[in-house]
Amino acid sequence: MGWPSENILDDIDSIILNDSEIQTRICELAQEISKDYVNKDPILVGVLTGVVPFMADLLKNLSIPMAVDFIAVSQYNADALSGAVRITKDLGMSIEDRHVLFIEDVIDTGLTMNYLLRTLQVRNPASLSICVLFDRPYRRLIDIPLKYQGFELPDEYVVGYGLDANGYYRNLPFVGTLKDEVLAHWG
Repeated sequence: MGWPSENILDDIDSIILNDSEIQTRICELAQEISKDYVNKDPILVGVLTGVVPFMADLLKNLSIPMAVDFIAVSQYNADALSGAVRITKDLGMSIEDRHVLFIEDVIDTGLTMNYLLRTLQVRNPASLSICVLFDRPYRRLIDIPLKYQGFELPDEYVVGYGLDANGYYRNLPFVGTLKDEVLAHWG
């Protein structure tokens, strides 16, 4: 069997969070954000590419005017404190004196988010907060202040809803685990 399979559902071992659970929590987060950012004209900033499913669904549920922008970073060695982070696509808008809500799909060690927060803070936003859908606080190497949090993920390798294995499985509408033979393939 090659990977990914012809039908990516064949690679899934179990579902951790189903589509309904994810969508319900996103609606709740959108209501909180809409209430907190009324009359603040926020800019929502997402890190490409894993945040795309979450950002799209969150935007559909927000009731406030807002701007949207994206930033992209290079890969880094998540196991190394000295892992290099490099911006490969910067924001297209100025965030000076604007309320910025950083939207992220998952926060693990916090290294990349810490770098991005420092990078954006020097641009003098009126405020800078974080909304994360999936959190792994037990992997944190740097404390990251979260204003909004969706779910705490279990301490296992999961894919779906933006989370990937070698770039695959992001399009699954749920979060699940891969079968052992698929995990072994991805190494």
